[in-house]
Amino acid sequence: MKNGNTTSTAPRARLHEFYVTSIRSQLKDTLQLKNVMQVPRLKKIVVNVGVKEAVSDTRALQLAEQVVAGITGQLPVRTYARKSIAGFKIREGMPLGVMVTLRGRAMYEFLDRLINLSLPKVRDFQGVPTRLDGRGGYNLGIREWNIFPEAEAIAGHDKQHGLNITIETSALSDAHGYELLKQFGMPFRKK
Repeated sequence: MKNGNTTSTAPRARLHEFYVTSIRSQLKDTLQLKNVMQVPRLKKIVVNVGVKEAVSDTRALQLAEQVVAGITGQLPVRTYARKSIAGFKIREGMPLGVMVTLRGRAMYEFLDRLINLSLPKVRDFQGVPTRLDGRGGYNLGIREWNIFPEAEAIAGHDKQHGLNITIETSALSDAHGYELLKQFGMPFRKK
């Protein structure tokens, strides 16, 4: 008790606990790093959904907001067009999608659900691509959001949208980022 207030700390997410107790020390040895602070870690995960129907129907954007909030457990923010494109009937400032940035406990819980529940539901799943972005980050495109049980419960099978998941790590190279994600259990394709 501090200053009369009771403070309770919530337990760590399952994947975060796994990282602290085993992954970190394994990576330090595997990558031959001198200091535990050099070991790569997750910084944030960004979930982004573009809704082309938002040009003519604002309810499509509201549905995307509800589904992304259900998938991530966090309210999304809308993304807006940066410039006008007459051929697509898009005006500058028009809402075109939603996104969420996850950090901390929510980030680890989302990654746990993605790796262990959602990706195995993909039909004819051969693994995710092994290509990282050159700075240790990873981008994953999902064709249909119904691989997440929360999306299926909210939207049903009426509307299907794809989404992009960006995993940003503190890794300085693709090899270190790949090794970190592999230790978390990311189902990469066989090389």
